[in-house]
Amino acid sequence: MSRSVLSGLLQESCVSLSKGEPAIDSSTAQQLADAISDWEISNDNLSISKDFKFKNYYETIAFVNSVAWIAHQQDHHPDLKVSYNQCHITYSTHSVGGLSRNDFICAARINQLFT
Repeated sequence: MSRSVLSGLLQESCVSLSKGEPAIDSSTAQQLADAISDWEISNDNLSISKDFKFKNYYETIAFVNSVAWIAHQQDHHPDLKVSYNQCHITYSTHSVGGLSRNDFICAARINQLFT
C-alpha cells in the first residue's frame, strides 16, 4: 500500500489551497508519512521534517539548490536550516494551518533526489 501511495504522490502536483481549507487529519498524515522514508510528523501534527547529511558544503548546497527547484516548480516552499554538511527541511501548509497533501508531494520528490 505504501508503494502505491508513494507512486501517487510522485505523480501529483501541488495545488493552491485557500486560507480556511482544512488540514489533513492525523490518520491521513500518518498514512502519507508511512509512504515516504524517514520524514517525521511533529507532535502537534502541524509539520513534517527530515534531516539530510552530506560529505561537504558543496554537496549540501547542491542539494539545497535542488530543493529550491522543486519548491519553485510546485510553488510550495519549505523552511530550511542549512549548515556545512547538513540540511534540515520542514514542511507545513500555512494557508490551512497544518499539513496538506502538498507537504507530502514535495517530501516524496525530495526523497527521489537520492534514488
